Amino acid sequence: MSRRNRKMKKLTPSVLRKLVLQERKRMLETSDPIADGVEDPSYVHAEEVDADDLAGSLEKDLDHLKALKIKEANLRKELLKVHETRKRLGRRVLKSL
Repeated sequence: MSRRNRKMKKLTPSVLRKLVLQERKRMLETSDPIADGVEDPSYVHAEEVDADDLAGSLEKDLDHLKALKIKEANLRKELLKVHETRKRLGRRVLKSL
C-alpha cells in the first residue's frame, strides 16, 4: 500500500454524518448571536460595509460563475468524445475476440 492510501479515510455514512453535524455546530456558533446568549440586540455589533464594496465582489463572483459554466460546457464536450471513443474501442475489442 502506498503512503497516500494509508492517509485516506473511507467515507462511510457515519463519518459523513459526523462531518455534517460538526459543520452545523460550527455554523450555528458563528452565525446566530441570540443562540450564543446575547439577549439584547443592541449588544450585537454588526460590521457595516458600503454597497460599493459588495457590488465589486458580486460582479467578480458572477464573472467567475460565467467562466466556470463555459469551462463546464467544454469539459462535457470532451467527456462525450471520450465516451464515444471508449464505446468504439470496446466494440472493436469484442469483434476481435
